[in-house]
Amino acid sequence: MKLFQKKISPYFSIVIGLILFRAFLNYAIPLMDKTEARYANIARIMSETNNWITPQIDYGVPFWAKPPLSTWLSALSFELFGVNEFAARLPYLLLSILIVLLVGKYATRKGLDFFIPGVILLTIPEFLIHAGVVSTDTALAFCVALVMISFWEGINNNKQKIWKYLFFVGIGLGLLAKGPIIIILTGPPIFIWLIVFKEFKNVWKLFPWIVGILLTAIIAIPWYYLAEQKTPGFIDYFIVGEHFKRFLDSSWKGDKYGFPKSQPLGMVWIFLVLFALPWIQLLVIKLWKNRTNLFKNKWVTFLLFWLLWTPLFFTVSKSLIHPYILPVMVPIALLITHWWETILHRKKIIIGSLIFPFLALLFYFGLTISEKKEFYINTDKYLIENTANNKLPIYHWQKKSYSGQFYTKGNMKAMENSAKLKEVINTENPFLIIIPIKKVKNIDNSEMSLLKKIDSNYKKGMYIFKK
Repeated sequence: MKLFQKKISPYFSIVIGLILFRAFLNYAIPLMDKTEARYANIARIMSETNNWITPQIDYGVPFWAKPPLSTWLSALSFELFGVNEFAARLPYLLLSILIVLLVGKYATRKGLDFFIPGVILLTIPEFLIHAGVVSTDTALAFCVALVMISFWEGINNNKQKIWKYLFFVGIGLGLLAKGPIIIILTGPPIFIWLIVFKEFKNVWKLFPWIVGILLTAIIAIPWYYLAEQKTPGFIDYFIVGEHFKRFLDSSWKGDKYGFPKSQPLGMVWIFLVLFALPWIQLLVIKLWKNRTNLFKNKWVTFLLFWLLWTPLFFTVSKSLIHPYILPVMVPIALLITHWWETILHRKKIIIGSLIFPFLALLFYFGLTISEKKEFYINTDKYLIENTANNKLPIYHWQKKSYSGQFYTKGNMKAMENSAKLKEVINTENPFLIIIPIKKVKNIDNSEMSLLKKIDSNYKKGMYIFKK
C-alpha cells in the first residue's frame, strides 16, 4: 500500500508531459524541407533498397556528407513501424530520453529529485526541438554526453568499471554519428581539465587504453572501410571537405548536398543565448556569483570546460547553424542542477521555462483550427495527399523536393527545364507538377496556360495538365 500512497514527483510529471507533447508533435507535424525531409528520405531509401552501407540521397546517388548512424536508426524504425513521420523521428525522441536518464543520477547524488536535470533539458528550446527532428545532431549530442559522462565516471568511480569502456564506445558511436567532430568536441575540454587538475597519471592508469582503442576501432572502422570500397572518394570528401573546408570556408564550392550557411563571426553565442533560454541566462548569473570558486570544484570546472569549448570552437567559423550548440545543453542542465538549492523562485522559473512548449502547442492548434496548417507548413505532403486520388505521375519543377520524394515513396520526378516540360506535354497523358511560386516566371506563358492550378500553399502550387 505504501507504494501506491507515495506521491508522484512533480518533476517526473513534467518530464512525462513534455515527452508526450514532443511525441504528439512528432506524429502530427509532417516532415519539412529541406534538412529533416532529406534525412528521412535517405533513411527511407536505405530501408527500401536494403543497402545499409551507403546512404543514398537519391536512388544510386551516394550521400557522403554524414556517417550512417542516424540513417540506420530511422531506417530500422521504418522496418519496425512502417514509413511515416513518427517512425522517422522516434529514434531521436528515444535518444533524448536516454540523455535524460543518463544525467539524472547527478541530481540524486546531491539529494535532489532524479528528474530535475530532465526538466531543465526538456524545457531548453534547442533540446526539445531536437527530440523530434530527423538529423545527425541529436545522435552526436548523445555521443558527446556519453563520452564526457563516461570519462568523469571512469576517473571518479572505480566501482563501476563499465564507464571506462563506455567512454570508448561513445567515441566509436560518435565517429558513426557525425565523424571526427566527436573527438574535436570532447578531446580539448577533457585535456584542459586534466592539465588544470594534474590528473594525467590517473587517466593513464584507470582507463583500458589498448582494449578501449580496439573497441572504438571495431565499432567505427568497418563501416568507413566498406563505405570507401563501395563508393571510392568518400573518405576524401567527408574528412577533408566536410571537416576542414566547410569549417574554414562558408562559401565552400565543393558541397555536393547543402547550401552556404554563412553567419557573422561569433553568431554561435547568439544561438546559445536564444535557443537555451531561460536556463543559460540563469546559469550566467550563477557563474558570475560563484566566479571566485569556479576552478576549485573539479565537477563544476569539468562542466564549464564542456560548456564553453563548443561555442569557442565555432566562434571562428561562419559556416554554422543553431543545432551545433546542442551538445552543450547537458552541461547547462548539470550546472543548474549543481546550484539548484541556491536558486530562488524555482517554481516560477520552471513555469516560465514551459512558455516555449506551451506557445509551440498553441501555435500548432491555432494553425489546425484556422485550417491554415496545410498552407503554412513547409512541406509537399498536403499537396501530394490532396491530389492522391488522381493517381497521376507527379513532377517537381527543376529539382525534386525531399518531402515530395518521401511522400511519393520515391515516385516523384524532376521537370528540369522548359524543354523537358514541352516534351512531356507533347508526349504524355495527364500529369501533376509542383511549381514554386517564385519559379513560375521561369516557365513560358504558352506552357503555363496549359497547366491548371488545383492546390497551393504559401510557397508552391500544384498544377495539373490534361490534354
